[in-house]
Amino acid sequence: MRVISGERKGTRLKAVPGSATRPTTDKVKESLFNIIGPYFAGGQALDLYAGSGGLGIEALSRGCEQAVFVDRQSKAIQTIQENLRATHYESQATLLKQDARAVLEQMVARQESFKLIFMDPPYHEEKHIPFLEIIEQNNLLTDNGVIVCEHGSDVTLPDRVGRLEKIKTQRYSDVITISFYEYAMYEE
Repeated sequence: MRVISGERKGTRLKAVPGSATRPTTDKVKESLFNIIGPYFAGGQALDLYAGSGGLGIEALSRGCEQAVFVDRQSKAIQTIQENLRATHYESQATLLKQDARAVLEQMVARQESFKLIFMDPPYHEEKHIPFLEIIEQNNLLTDNGVIVCEHGSDVTLPDRVGRLEKIKTQRYSDVITISFYEYAMYEE
């Protein structure tokens, strides 16, 4: 695993030891950033179920100012810390060893909003729809933001969740599909 593009391009990233997480491959990461936009002018990223932190670190390398990394596994938090040190992004990162839903509720209470939200839960824990509802109802996504939902290819996410509209679905294998959401241009 490595940083694909931006100011830390080529920096190698460590994977979380064991089989509890499945990192997004470099090929999939490159493809999804080509879809959402290769570079960013500031903004915050929220990396739920961060694992090694590869998606949030990629967002920082491509121009996001800050990133919040969320994972409840100690090995994942330790790996994210190591990867942030390797990329020199410690000062631009917040690490939260907590449940993803609890973090969303904290962000609601703090009235935070994010340009990028990555949701890549373990496939047996997929909770995309309730999380999309929380994000939409509480304006956790900026007006020009994107939500990236990695899910099993056997799962079909809805075309709309409130004002959020699925703008693209990209299938990468028999196992991995990514759905992208942003605020709809027009209300239904």
